[in-house]
Order: sequence, then C-alpha cells, then structure tokens
Amino acid sequence: MPIKFADLFAGIGGFHAVGHAFGWSAAYACDIDENAREIYEHNWAFTPASDITEDANDDEMQIPAHDVLFAGFPCQPFSKSGKQNGMDEARGTLFWNIARTIEVHTPTVVLLENVPNLAGPRHKDDWKIIIKTLRELGYRVSSEPLIISPHKIPKKYGGRPQTRKRIYIAASFVPVAERKNYPLDAPQIKIQEFDWHPDEWDLLSDIKMESGVTNEDFKKLKITSSEKKWLNAWDEFVREILNARNNEKLPGFPIWADVWLGNIKKKSTDPEWKKDFIRKNTQFYKDHKKVIDSWLKKFQYLEDFPPSRRKLEWQAGELNSIFKCLIQLRPSGIRVKKVNYAPALVAITQTTIVGPLRRRLSVREVAQLQGLPSWFNFRAQPVAKSYKQLGNGISIGCAYQVIQSLAERDKDLLRKVHPQLLKSIQVSGDSPDAHLRRKP
Repeated sequence: MPIKFADLFAGIGGFHAVGHAFGWSAAYACDIDENAREIYEHNWAFTPASDITEDANDDEMQIPAHDVLFAGFPCQPFSKSGKQNGMDEARGTLFWNIARTIEVHTPTVVLLENVPNLAGPRHKDDWKIIIKTLRELGYRVSSEPLIISPHKIPKKYGGRPQTRKRIYIAASFVPVAERKNYPLDAPQIKIQEFDWHPDEWDLLSDIKMESGVTNEDFKKLKITSSEKKWLNAWDEFVREILNARNNEKLPGFPIWADVWLGNIKKKSTDPEWKKDFIRKNTQFYKDHKKVIDSWLKKFQYLEDFPPSRRKLEWQAGELNSIFKCLIQLRPSGIRVKKVNYAPALVAITQTTIVGPLRRRLSVREVAQLQGLPSWFNFRAQPVAKSYKQLGNGISIGCAYQVIQSLAERDKDLLRKVHPQLLKSIQVSGDSPDAHLRRKP
C-alpha cells in the first residue's frame, strides 16, 4: 500500500515536496488561503481543503488516515494558567486541531515546523504544552528544540544559500508495549555533520540566476530611482570611509547618519542599546570628521531620505561597494552583506536586492532558495502573492534532512511499527532534489 501523508497549513506545498521526494502520496491537505490552495492544486494535482477547524474537531474528522503528518502551523498563544494540562490546555488553538487529528489517526511520524521563538523564553509554556501533548498521545519526542537553517546544509544534501532558522518538532509513535524500550522522552535527533562551511556558498552561482529575465520583468525587479539615490549616497560613503581607513573594514554597529545630522541626541531616558549606538556613532564621527562632513555636504538631500534610509548596517566585511553585496531595505535600516547566502525570506515585500545585478531576486530565484523544483509554477498571479507564499513556506531540504535523521534515531522502533515507511526513507538518497525533477 502507498504511504500517505497529511499536509496541514499546507501553503503552496513545501511539505508536499518532501513527501513526494520520499515517494509518498497525499491523503489530505488544507490551507485557509485561497490563492495558496490554487497554486498547490496546480502544481501537485491535489485539491486542498480550506479550514482544518471544520475538518478536525470534537464532532468531525474529515481528515483520512495517514502514515505521516506534516504541519507548519501558526503559533497561537496557549493558556498561561501554568497548569500544563497538555491537550486540554491546547484547546482553542490551531495546535489542538493537529492534536485531535493525531489522536484519531495515530500517524507513525509527525513533523511540525515553526519559528525559533516558539521555544524562546516568552513561549516556554507553549513549548511545554506541545511536547507534553505529543507524549500524552504516545509520541517519542525530545524536549530540546531542534533549530536548523538551509544555509548550514550543503547543496548536495538539499541545502540552499539562505539563512532561515526554523524549529522542527519530529516525533515517532510508540505503541504501549514498546514504551519501556523506547521512552517518550527522547534524545534530540542529530542532523549529520558536514565537512563544509556556510561561507562557501556563492549565491550567484549556487542558484540559477535568471539570465533570461525579460525587459518587462527587469522593470519590475530593478531598483527604483529613490532606492538608487539612497544606495548611491551610501556607496560613496563606504568607498570614501574605507579609503580613509586604509581599507580597514567598517564597524559592525549600525551607522546612524541622524546622529551626525543632530536629529538624534542622547537622552537619559533612552534604552542602553540606543545610548550605546549614539556613543559609537559620535566617536565614529570624531574619528572621520573630515570625510563625513564632506560626504554630508555633497549629499545634502540626505535629510529628505526616510529615517530608515539614513541608517546603514554593514555586514560585508572587507568589500568596498554596496553594489558588490546583497542589500535589504529593512524598517531598521539598509542592511548589506556578502553575496554568499541570502537573508531569510519573509512574507512581506522585503525581497533582497542583488547588488551586482541592480535588481531584486525574482520569484523563480526565491523559489529555488526554498528548494522548489524548476517546474513549479505560480501561474499568472501577482508577484506580491508569490513572494508572500514563498516567505510563508518551508525549506524543503531542511525538512527532508529532519525526516532522515528521525528515521536514523528511531530505526529499530520504525522497523517494528512501520518497516515500509522506514525503508522508503532509507533508500531515498542524500537529497530531495533528484526526486523533485519529476512532476507528480
């Protein structure tokens, strides 16, 4: 019989890609977003449902049986009562609908994905409830968070040049008779170690940059006249300052022109981080007064820039031009880094600018950073929707490696409980990429 998976909060199908790479078939998928469902159906030839709360609750269970459950679920806050009542305390959250599905169908493997903050200090009670709930339902899972990013995995293992830290909760079902041999409080799975360093990434060669971008596409992707004005001003600043410093790299703290312009002055009520930035920028100005004054005089229209564009966060080491770097126009400032791996994709329009190309990453390039195959198609929907869907997606290579590592940790258990599932994972190879060349 084919191995089946359920794909909850499915988006455009990142977890479906993982299941497809292992040779499994979809039993169920759902997502609340109509546009995401359309892209999912178009690419995976499977129609998602729209609302898990209608399909998995006390009265209904419309989700069919499955062997593996995937869920990149929204992080809703749980009760802060401190009672830690597991599944009861999860009621009223979307995690409870996941737990209800697990309770009814007992899939052999569960893989959940979320932002790292789920295991942070502010959400420690939420984290405990999730782990406690899974153990109440008979699952072997670690209390220790597993946080990985695709930029720390080499390309031949499904990694991608994108820093995207996410927490993965991987669990295996343990029948009651086996719980003495396989305690539910499990050691954390171990992602294999790679003889490789993330700085070896080269974004321009490690993903297929679209040399065939049409003139019409380039018009949409290129930096705007305002952005060009901001970047040209800061590019000259970088070159002049590096020359004055004999090419000694710029400091790591945010460079804040508003301090030099007198727009921001230290106050006793300021938080310490702000006082520290102001002190450092004041000293930086004193050390380079002649160069900075000349620059401010040349670019008097700096005052017309939005406040966030009067701030530079330089993370590009010894490089001597913004246009040799990756650029993010963030609410906190202009962040610049080397062209090795891209900053994390987000579900809003902050798409990375590739300095050497003077344009943003295209939808196709961003899809590659998530591990989606070349045949994946976003149809004719607005690019903003595609960027949003990709920003909400998962790293396919990371999830693939987590499943393989879970199978390695629990191989003796899985051999007893579901040998066919174990075999499908063990014969799958190092990377999902080879399996994803074929469209379903």
